[in-house]
Amino acid sequence: MERRPEPVGGKLQIFQKMEKEPQTRAGSPVLEYHAALITGDMDRLKPLMDQFFQDANVVFEIKKDEMEWQGKSSGTFGLSGLWTLEYKRELTTPLCIAAAHGHTACVRHLLGRGADPDASPGGRGALHEACLGGHTACARLLLQHRADADLLSAEGLAPLHLCRTAASLGCAQALLEHGASVRRAGGAGLDTPLHVAARHGLDEHALLYLGRGASVDARNGRGETALSVACGAARRPDEHARCLRLCALLLRGGAAADARDEDERSPLHKACGRARHDLARLLLRHGADVGALDYGGATPLACVLQTAACAREAAPHRTVQALLNHGSPTVWPDAFSKVLKTCAPAPTTVEVLFNSYPQLRVSESWKEVIPEEVFQVHQAFYQSLLALAHAPRSLQHLCRCAIRKVFGGKCFCLVPLLPLPPSLQDFLLLEPEGVLH
Repeated sequence: MERRPEPVGGKLQIFQKMEKEPQTRAGSPVLEYHAALITGDMDRLKPLMDQFFQDANVVFEIKKDEMEWQGKSSGTFGLSGLWTLEYKRELTTPLCIAAAHGHTACVRHLLGRGADPDASPGGRGALHEACLGGHTACARLLLQHRADADLLSAEGLAPLHLCRTAASLGCAQALLEHGASVRRAGGAGLDTPLHVAARHGLDEHALLYLGRGASVDARNGRGETALSVACGAARRPDEHARCLRLCALLLRGGAAADARDEDERSPLHKACGRARHDLARLLLRHGADVGALDYGGATPLACVLQTAACAREAAPHRTVQALLNHGSPTVWPDAFSKVLKTCAPAPTTVEVLFNSYPQLRVSESWKEVIPEEVFQVHQAFYQSLLALAHAPRSLQHLCRCAIRKVFGGKCFCLVPLLPLPPSLQDFLLLEPEGVLH
C-alpha cells in the first residue's frame, strides 16, 4: 500500500509503495537509508534496499527552514518588507543523492536495481547533481545508462550549464561525447555553456567548448557575450591569472573586443569597473574603444574613477594609466573637484589623472572635499596639490604634456621607443611619484 510516514526528526520523509511497515527497533530505516546514500556506505545500503526499499525510485522529501525576504506589496520591488521563516519542500531520489556526493558504487548499484537516470522530482536529475559536484565517474556512469545529456532542470538548465568548477571539466567532456549541445541557452539569463565558463573563469572549459563549435560571440538574455561576462565577473585575486587567460583565449577565438550589452557597456567598461588593469590592457591591444559611452554617458575612465576608492588593493591608477596612454579623453576640468571627492582615498589615481592635464586650475577650496582623515594620511601629496593653486606646473611636466599630445593614443607604444632612460620613459607614461611638481 502507499505509505506516507511522519517526518523523521521533522526533516525527512519518504514516499514509496510497501507491503508492510518498516521495523524501527534499530532506528528509522528512512534515516539509515538516507545516511547510507550520503556516506556511500554500501554495506548498509544493500540490506536496507533488500528489506525495505526494493523500489530504487522512491522519492525523498527534505524539509528546509530558510529565511526569505518578503516584500510588503508588489509595488515595492523588494525594497521594503521583512525576513520571514519559510518552510520549503525539496524532493529528491536516492540516485540524485548518491550522484551529488560522488558515490560511484552506490550509483552503479541503484542503476542496477532499476533507478531512472532521468528522474528529477526536485527539478534536477542525477546527472545535474553529478556535474554540479564535479563527479566525473558518476556522470559517465549515468550517461552510459542512457541519461539524457541535455535534460533540462526546472530552471531550464542542462547538465552542461552546471559544470561550474574546474573539477567539472571531465563531466563537460563526457557530456559532449554523449551529444550534449554546446550552444544551448538556458536558465533565466539564457546563458550558453560558454557564458557559464566565462562567469566562473574556466579557461579549460572555454577551450573545450570553442573546439566543439561554441559561438564565441553568442549573446545571453542581457545582450552579453562570453567576453563581456568574463570581464564583469567578480574575482578573487588568485583567480585573476586564469581569467586573463580565458579572455585572451576568447579574443584569439575571434571575440569582439568592443561588443556592447543591453546597457551599451563594453567589456572595457566592465574591466575598468573592476579596476582590472591587466584586462584593460589586453582589451585595448585588441582594439577596444577607449572613449566608448554607455547608456549613462560613462566612459571606461569614469568607471574606474567611480570604483577607485573601494578597489585600492587593485591599484586602480594602473588602469587609469593604461586608458590615458591609449588616448582616453580626460575628465572635464571644471569637474575635477568631483573626481577628487570620489577618489580622495586613492591619491595615486588622483595624481595620474591630474598629470594628464598641462595646466589645471587648482582651488584651495578643494581641501573641503577631502575627508580630514584622508588628508592626514596622505598629507604630503595633498599639500603638493593645493600648493599649485599659487604656482604653475614645472617645465618638465609641460614638456611631458607636449610630447604626449604629439603621440596621442600611441603613447603606450611610442614612448618605449624613445632613446631615453627608463625613469624618463616612466615619467612620460604618467608613473606616479607621490607628489606633484
